Amino acid sequence: MFMTRRTVRGLVPALLAAAALTGCSSEPDTDGGAKAEKSAGAPAAKTAAEGATVGASGSGCELPVTFELAKDWKPAAVLPVAPDSELGDLATQGPVTMVCEIDAKPAGHIGFLRVWQGKSKDASPRETLEGFVKDEENTSKVTYTQVTTGKQAMTEVTYTFHSVLMEGPRLTHAFALSAPEGPVVVHLGGLDSAEHEGMLPAYELAKRTVRVG
Repeated sequence: MFMTRRTVRGLVPALLAAAALTGCSSEPDTDGGAKAEKSAGAPAAKTAAEGATVGASGSGCELPVTFELAKDWKPAAVLPVAPDSELGDLATQGPVTMVCEIDAKPAGHIGFLRVWQGKSKDASPRETLEGFVKDEENTSKVTYTQVTTGKQAMTEVTYTFHSVLMEGPRLTHAFALSAPEGPVVVHLGGLDSAEHEGMLPAYELAKRTVRVG
C-alpha cells in the first residue's frame, strides 16, 4: 500500500497511541456542503477537572497563549527540527509547526492535545485552519465555526478523519486564534472515536480558558 508523507504524518498519532498500549457563542459555517450533526438525545457534555495552566515560562511549553489543562494531562515542548528533514515534515501541517504535545496517558486516555504555531502575522485564524485541514489527507464533513470565549475571538473546525490504519472514521476538533507571534492552533485527535470523545472535555477546557499572552 502506497502512502504519501502526509498520510504517514497523519498516522503518527495513531502509531504513538498504539505503542503506548504495549460560556461560548458560535456561528457555524459549513465547508463543502457539510452539515453540523447533533443528536437530540445526546447527554450533556462532560466537564474536565482542572489541573495546571500551560503556556507560561516553566509550564512545560512556553507559548504565545495560555490555557488550563485537564487534571493529570502532561505538557512537553516539541524541539525544533530541520524543516527539510523527514521529522520536519511530520512536525509541520500546512502553515503551522507543532510546538507542544500534551499527553493524555497519565489521565487514562490514549492521545494528545497538540499546539501548533504559524509565522504569518497576516493570516486569519480561519485561513490558518483551512491550510491546516487542507494538508490533512482523507478528511470530510469539514465545518468551521466562529467562536468567542470571554473577549477572545477564534475559529473552530470539526472534521472527520478516515485513517488507513485504524478501522472507521474519527471526529477531529481544532481551534485557532491570532497572537502577536503568529497564529496558534490547538488540535485534538485520538486513537479512535471513543478516545476522542473521552478527551473532548479537556479540549473544551482549553478552548474555554485560552488567552493570548
